[in-house]
Amino acid sequence: MTDHPRLLPAVRGLALLFTGLLAGAFGYGAVNVVQTFKAVPLDVRLTFHTALMRMNGPVIQSTMALAFLSSLVLAVLARGAAHRVAASASVLVAVSFLVTRLGNVPINGRIKVWAVSGAPPDHAAILRRWELFNDIRTVAALVAFLLLLALVTTPLRRPR
Repeated sequence: MTDHPRLLPAVRGLALLFTGLLAGAFGYGAVNVVQTFKAVPLDVRLTFHTALMRMNGPVIQSTMALAFLSSLVLAVLARGAAHRVAASASVLVAVSFLVTRLGNVPINGRIKVWAVSGAPPDHAAILRRWELFNDIRTVAALVAFLLLLALVTTPLRRPR
């Protein structure tokens, strides 16, 4: 699988850990936080959303960076099918980053303003778009994690 057998177990473990943390964070957000957003009055959602994004920003960005780097290093170290799986996982983590950066983050900036000045008439459509971006990044992170889980739990073939 690799020319670096000593590094492989650690890199596999780190890639699995960080993609799992990312998928778990996004999954929890999609299943619990977004549904809670829908259950509370709009002013509560906007205030909480703004505070949550301030806390989530550094944590999620760091987790995405670590998930991407660890899966990319795994792709570099791996050969054959394992290389393709790890490379695919790193691409999916990059997709989750790009969707977050280009989709969710700009809307988060608008939500921050709304929390102070009030939401515009089209706020429901904008919030649905934020949720769509959230779903896309969640699925991308989950599939990246599942790919690496399959890779890590598949027995290695030893050359004869």
